[in-house]
Parts: sequence; C-alpha cells; structure tokens
Amino acid sequence: MGRWSRRVAAKFVEWLAPQQNAAWLKVGCGTGALTATILGECAPRSILSTDPSEAFLAHARSGIEDHRVRFQVASAQDLPAENASMDVVVSALVLNFVPDRPSALDEMQRVLKPNGLLSFYVWDYPAGGIGFIDSFWKAATEVDPQAAALDESKRFPFCTREGLAEICNAAGLRSPAIAPIEIETVFPDFEAFWLPFTLGAGPAPGYCVSLPEDHRAKLKARLAKTLGTDGAIRLFARVWAVKTRRLELSISVQK
Repeated sequence: MGRWSRRVAAKFVEWLAPQQNAAWLKVGCGTGALTATILGECAPRSILSTDPSEAFLAHARSGIEDHRVRFQVASAQDLPAENASMDVVVSALVLNFVPDRPSALDEMQRVLKPNGLLSFYVWDYPAGGIGFIDSFWKAATEVDPQAAALDESKRFPFCTREGLAEICNAAGLRSPAIAPIEIETVFPDFEAFWLPFTLGAGPAPGYCVSLPEDHRAKLKARLAKTLGTDGAIRLFARVWAVKTRRLELSISVQK
C-alpha cells in the first residue's frame, strides 16, 4: 500500500496548495509518506508528526532525517500541541480508523490558528476506491460469503463525498471543499498483483494468509479468472480529500 499512498500524497499536496514556511501537524504518521512529501514539496517551517504506534514512528524516523520534523506518540483525540499553534493540520488515510472522529476533528481545530488550513483524506471504500482491494474482497466473498464482513466498503460506509460532508457539518467545519483524487495502480502481471496478498500485512492480506492452502488456491484462481493473467493489470484508486480553513478562534477544548 505504501507505494500507492506516496503517489496519492503527491497529488494531495498539489491540490491542497498550502503556504510555505508553515508549521504543520500531521495526525497519523503511518509509514511517513505524507510527511516526506510535505518536506519535499511544501517548504515547511516545522512538522510535528504524530501516531499512536511507536512502530510506525520508528519506521518513519528511519527514512526521514530532517531537523524540521519531530515525531511523537499521540492519539488523534489528544494532540501534543498548544491551542492555535499550527498553520496546517492534515491527516492521511487515518480518519476512518479513529474511534472517536468528532473528538479528533475538535482537536485538529483546537490546535489550528485562525485562518489555518485543516485537511484530511480517506480511501473511497464504498465505491471500490482501491481497485485491487475491491477486486480481492469481491473474489473472496464469492469463494467464502463470510468474508463480506471484513470488506472495508462495509466497515467504512461514510467514506463518500456525502458522508464526509455530514462529518464536517457535525464538526462545525465551514464550507469544506471535497474532491476526489485518483491514481492508476499498475501491476506488471498477475503474480505481482497476487504477491502482496500473501504477505499478511493489512486486513485483506491477513485474511488471505489465514486461509487453508486449498481455500487460498481457490481465491487466487477466482482473481485470476476475473483479472486475467496475460499482461499488466491496471486498476484505479481514489481518495476523497477535504480541506477547509478555520475562520474563527473558538476553542472548544482547553488544555
């Protein structure tokens, strides 16, 4: 997933068009793809990159050596920054995993300066926005109907333009711009497509490696029949991105 999230990150910062020399807070560092892109494309003054997982932070630190970046363990609901201290607050492919999204958005607004830029994006799961994941779960469900319960399109139904607009409205975010950002994911052949699902990292690969060998072979055969085995496999991936500015200094959470 990392190679595709890096490509999305590049398109996202182009769409975001942030100011230079800004103080950034990154909610949910993950592998560090967006943090690295911000450093390379946005000329930030500083970046505070947070994640609840020390393992993710350690991975990001290993690939990013820049004095402008500080990594810190923190949840999205309890950000380690002062009120109205950040110019830009962003979150990439994280909000759907946050258990209390309203609190997280309150926190993001709390640390943002007046007229500061708040933005986040999530995969368009309900519309099959990660083509290779959508293909996997459709095939898995044909082989094992119980697999449907694990499909992200069922788990994250709010990851649509309309769903995100409702979340923004509930959080008091004013006139958010919501737009799709798309990339093409290309695999040189079917085996290159299949291999990541056998590595166990993530919901779909985790499900795949948990299957008995004969069941996994049936799943592979179903995918091969659907996608073909001659030549490259090309599928689209889409995120919904949201951006808005904080127009008033209205602190709802005091620290």
